Amino acid sequence: MKTIKYIIFLLLIVFIGLAIYIAVQPNSFEIKRNRTINAPAQVIYNNVIDFKNWEAWSSWVEKDPTTIITLSEQTEGIGGSYSWIDKDGKGNMKTIDALDNVLIDQELQFGDFEPSRINWTFNPISEGQTEVSWKMNSDKIPFMFKAYAAFSGGFEKMIGPDFERGLEKLDSIVVASTKVYSIKMDGITQHGGGFYLYNTTSSKMDNFENVMTDMLSKVGNYVKENNITTAGPPFIYYHKWDEANNSVMFSCCVPTTAQVITTESDILTGQLEPFKAVKTTLKGNYSNLKEAWQNIMEYIPKNGLELTEQGPMLEVYVTDPTQTPNPANWITEIYIAIKE
Repeated sequence: MKTIKYIIFLLLIVFIGLAIYIAVQPNSFEIKRNRTINAPAQVIYNNVIDFKNWEAWSSWVEKDPTTIITLSEQTEGIGGSYSWIDKDGKGNMKTIDALDNVLIDQELQFGDFEPSRINWTFNPISEGQTEVSWKMNSDKIPFMFKAYAAFSGGFEKMIGPDFERGLEKLDSIVVASTKVYSIKMDGITQHGGGFYLYNTTSSKMDNFENVMTDMLSKVGNYVKENNITTAGPPFIYYHKWDEANNSVMFSCCVPTTAQVITTESDILTGQLEPFKAVKTTLKGNYSNLKEAWQNIMEYIPKNGLELTEQGPMLEVYVTDPTQTPNPANWITEIYIAIKE
């Protein structure tokens, strides 16, 4: 009987000792992970701000596929929320503040315990590249959570790897979403022609993009500074494409509603006469334009059509990348003049 009393007494001492040990653990914690993702901040923000996207990159759902997720009527933006039930119990999350493309603040709650704070920041570090920061913190840790963390190696070890895996999956999903593209062969059409402002140059093919961007910007700025009314999106007029000699001659153009007499020697006025053309449309990143051009060039002879000598070959940028951050949504139209 004495032995049993001693055992009970020792267990009581151990229990009290453990309780004291847990009680003196810090009442606050902060877990933070960063990852550089090759996508614009707005594209990543648009994914994170809508809870209906979270299941696809949640490391917790990956570990427990039996998790039941319930989406609220509003999942996006401030006030958006969702809840779940998994092997550890119930939880819910709500967005309480956000600044478009910059930060998101959320509240995470398990059962009836005090909520924790979740913070996201999206910091552009270069063109098309963003540093994403994901942080969780609380200064009112329930006793049960402190106990669980104490015997699991701490909050850093318990939560950190899940944040890392979640960011890894988010990275993969977001980058994949920017690479989606489609090429549509529209066939024969009639281009209406019209007046346009332009500048012309030639460059090495490997430097074409930089030169084109700079020149198109100059024409666009001239149009804005002089309040000139445009008649559509900007386009490139290709005059000569010489892969053998690594050179391309082209004009950067902005269509106008009427003929404009310019005041600068390097900004000129041109006019396209209406012409019959084969048209194709690329929806996606400009890196897929080569494939779009190959498709249209194969389409022409296959369908018994002939190119017009010195005829217009246009690349029309329907969408503005500064207004449409996801390259998967960029639309480019190609027109190649053919004989009547």
